Amino acid sequence: MKIFNTYTLINEHTGNTAFRIWDFEDNGQFCRVNRLNHYSLIWIKKGSGTATIDLSEHDFTHGTMFALTPYQSFKFREKEGLEGVALNFHPDFFCIHKHQDQVACNGVLFNNVYNPPMLQINDKTKGDFEMLISLMRNGIQNVDLAQYDLLVSYLRVFLITASRIKVQQHPEELDAVPDNTEPFILQKLMDMIEDNFKSKHSASEYAELLNISPQALAKITKSHFNKTTTNLIVERIIIEAKRELYLTNKSIKEIAFDLGYEDEHYFSRFFKNNVDISPTVYRETAGFVRAVS
Repeated sequence: MKIFNTYTLINEHTGNTAFRIWDFEDNGQFCRVNRLNHYSLIWIKKGSGTATIDLSEHDFTHGTMFALTPYQSFKFREKEGLEGVALNFHPDFFCIHKHQDQVACNGVLFNNVYNPPMLQINDKTKGDFEMLISLMRNGIQNVDLAQYDLLVSYLRVFLITASRIKVQQHPEELDAVPDNTEPFILQKLMDMIEDNFKSKHSASEYAELLNISPQALAKITKSHFNKTTTNLIVERIIIEAKRELYLTNKSIKEIAFDLGYEDEHYFSRFFKNNVDISPTVYRETAGFVRAVS
């Protein structure tokens, strides 16, 4: 894969990449499964293909921007040659959980189990993103006392702009549902998972709450989310586990118990099966640096 125009900011305390912007041509970097320890925004400027993200496949064309969380698995199969730009930032640099009140991108761009982790950039907003990327590149090159604050301010505007676009595009998905009963069931399912994911972990429990057969519920969720009901439950649990590992000093045992797992080792295996690394390694490599009083 041809990678060029790479601008990188290194965390001087850890020696790891804190912030990076880079252009790419072709699919060499993305043709294998990636699990990166930072947030990634990947803007496909030219080309088309299919993205496999976690357990779902999404077709994409030029103008698509993907928003991926740390250790979220993804790979691209190109149909037409890809060109674009990628932006990576580590939670140590900017933690979306900590700054949720400022950017509101958590649950919109990132960590949304119900909508594809992608948005479409049109000609009207293309110039805004190009300008912000140019400003961030200049900010990485100009080292001074205000470098971090300047880069964070540009990143914040970038995330807010992308979130607004995603919100505008989001309602169209449920509007297209032909069966009038299904949007109600889907919304009830989403609400029930949000209220009960710490105590109810099986698809059959939610089917019972909805007074619908597990098979019928599975058909609806597969049709509209391209995921099984179990996938939705598991992904919501993993999001919460990651958040706790990001922001708290709770032990793995405490986090497991809070999420309804009495056996810490079972929870650790569950986490590793879905994230590909253990909770401990995740905290050490992707968790936000927590202040210890």
